[in-house]
Amino acid sequence: MRLAGKTALITGGTSGIGAETARCFAREGAHVLLSGRNVERGEAVCAELPGNRHFFIAAELGVAAAAETLARDALERAGHIDLLVNSAGVVYHKTVPQTTDNEWETTLAINVSTVFYLSRALLPGMLERGDGIIVNVASTWGLVGAEQTAAYCASKGAVVQLTRAMAADHAKQGVRINAVCPGAVDTPMLEGEAAVFGISAEEGRRLWAADAPNNRLASAEDIAETVVFLCSPQAKHIHGIALPVDGGATAL
Repeated sequence: MRLAGKTALITGGTSGIGAETARCFAREGAHVLLSGRNVERGEAVCAELPGNRHFFIAAELGVAAAAETLARDALERAGHIDLLVNSAGVVYHKTVPQTTDNEWETTLAINVSTVFYLSRALLPGMLERGDGIIVNVASTWGLVGAEQTAAYCASKGAVVQLTRAMAADHAKQGVRINAVCPGAVDTPMLEGEAAVFGISAEEGRRLWAADAPNNRLASAEDIAETVVFLCSPQAKHIHGIALPVDGGATAL
């Protein structure tokens, strides 16, 4: 098992990519600490994971105090964190004129500031041990532009650049930091996005799959398995990348 004996903290873990990453990590032998807002869903995900050393920690992220509390709670339960996966995220499908102050601030707070705050809280322990891995879930929309997602694109671009900067700072100290950039993923969030555009979930799946040369959507497991790889010994020489997992969409 590629992650045997490792302790991982995964945010945004109650559904979609975060929940699937927890499942993949547990199957690979990791001890999983899962975080999110929905206690019922989070505890349900933890209950289905193989093994018995997994915990859910409820957290409302986006401000420094909440991230620091989550980090402290995780360290109290586990002693140390080997792997941090920043998967929590929010999206508003709006142009700049349509985006409210609250939507802009919420997007940056959850998508960017939480990555910064949790990394700041947990990096000192990793640096002291000379070992640790952080994977940030960015997006292909942090690499290229997209219509009606201005705040989201800005936030995910910031995550990509923050990832690169942290990797440059800490590679010599034994900590690896990378980003995974999903394209369209078939998760419950996709159904909500289709509704925003006034189309059915099935029509959304067809349209977004057609954007990729392989003509299919990613599954949450496709992304989670990529995160596992980036956390595994097989990726030991990979630092600071923003890896698209998009069926070739950004190659066009």
